Amino acid sequence: MTAAFDMERVREIARSASDEPVTMVNMLRFRDRASYDPGCDATPCSGRDAYFERYASVSTPLVMAAGASIFWLGSVVGHVVSPAEERWDDILLVQYPNFGAVQRLFENPAYQAVVFHRSAALQDSRLIAARSIPIPAY
Repeated sequence: MTAAFDMERVREIARSASDEPVTMVNMLRFRDRASYDPGCDATPCSGRDAYFERYASVSTPLVMAAGASIFWLGSVVGHVVSPAEERWDDILLVQYPNFGAVQRLFENPAYQAVVFHRSAALQDSRLIAARSIPIPAY
């Protein structure tokens, strides 16, 4: 499972990234039931509910305050080319003004206070930073 952030990797990307807009590609696979650490007082719910109702409801205003825009959310209808064991439920695209804004969001104490809901919600995830390039004319 890959659901947690590696802040050293985030800092490394931020050091080498340009000041151009970056799109974060979020590939999400939800748990049937959110998996919280022992001692957490969160009421049981589905992974999807933990992600959207507990994590995204608080993190989205923080994302917007960082100058980002959430511009696409889709539910996966099929896996055309992928390993058999790899399955995604939703794909989310968020554009930030630059990767430094992503780093600042992840380091924001208000964000850190809710990111545990993301970890509890997700069976697996990918978070890929990409920058726009011109589409060649054919």
